[in-house]
Amino acid sequence: MNTKRTKISIIGAGYVGATSAYALMMAGFASEIVIVDINKEKAVGEAMDLSHGVSFLKPVEVYAGNYKDTADSDIVIITAGAAQKPGETRLDLINKNFDIFKKIIPQIVKYNPNAILLVVANPVDILTYITYKLSGFPKERVIGSGTVLDTSRFKHLLSEHFNIDDRNIHTYIIGEHGDSEVATWSLTNIGCMNINYYCNNICKKCDGLSKYEIHESVKNAGYEIINKKGATYFAVGLAIKRIVEAILRDENSILTVSSLLEGQYGINDVYVGIPTIVGSSGIKKVLEVPLNEEELIKFKDSATHLKGYIDKLKF
Repeated sequence: MNTKRTKISIIGAGYVGATSAYALMMAGFASEIVIVDINKEKAVGEAMDLSHGVSFLKPVEVYAGNYKDTADSDIVIITAGAAQKPGETRLDLINKNFDIFKKIIPQIVKYNPNAILLVVANPVDILTYITYKLSGFPKERVIGSGTVLDTSRFKHLLSEHFNIDDRNIHTYIIGEHGDSEVATWSLTNIGCMNINYYCNNICKKCDGLSKYEIHESVKNAGYEIINKKGATYFAVGLAIKRIVEAILRDENSILTVSSLLEGQYGINDVYVGIPTIVGSSGIKKVLEVPLNEEELIKFKDSATHLKGYIDKLKF
């Protein structure tokens, strides 16, 4: 009989951390969820609130703790960091969060030498690279949430446009989780049909699919939500739940997580959102999907954009 307990630790008890804990509780993946935050009272409050609903769910122990309490976690989710404010880009947060990560990553590594690290804090691609460097972990065990959420936003907007179930839209947003992200229109399918074929032969109602407007809406969705309610967290929490599910169930699912590129598309030494096979060991394989010429140029530009910021960091 397998009695192994699944332990997940969440560093950061803000909106994203607390919502992620809630989503993971609802999914029933973990036996133990530990919440750590520099504001200990906030972490205790969130853990109390969550634990009071355990009788409605599969058994799970939820509590606030310190880094020592996270010891032997299967997955450590890092949401801690300076929050993005209205008018700020994700890249504006680099230096603030670099300083924070210099303090927290060594503590995580000390107690969790075998864990998979899932970075969610922004700018996620650069902070995932920072985590990779500071942790000394193999690249397979350092993952960023990447463009998993952006891809879901893209599918949702297309589903609204076509009045088709989100789950029957197959496509990716790749590159930076941010302003230089790229929509892979050439790979987009409705069911098994290329989007152009579907538009021309099935839908027949489109006055030309407004690719620019849809992509802009995806790219700016985070800014719009922050302007309206101050933060994004519900869909982010569900995206984290999806990545954790792929890891714990060893699904070998293809998700656009932030992965280290080592020559794919001629790009090296940068973490970026890219279709990746995700399973129990973390990143199993980074996929070099076929892009058209325009998408390839934009993707390389996005990676180069991130690399420019990485090259300025002093480890």
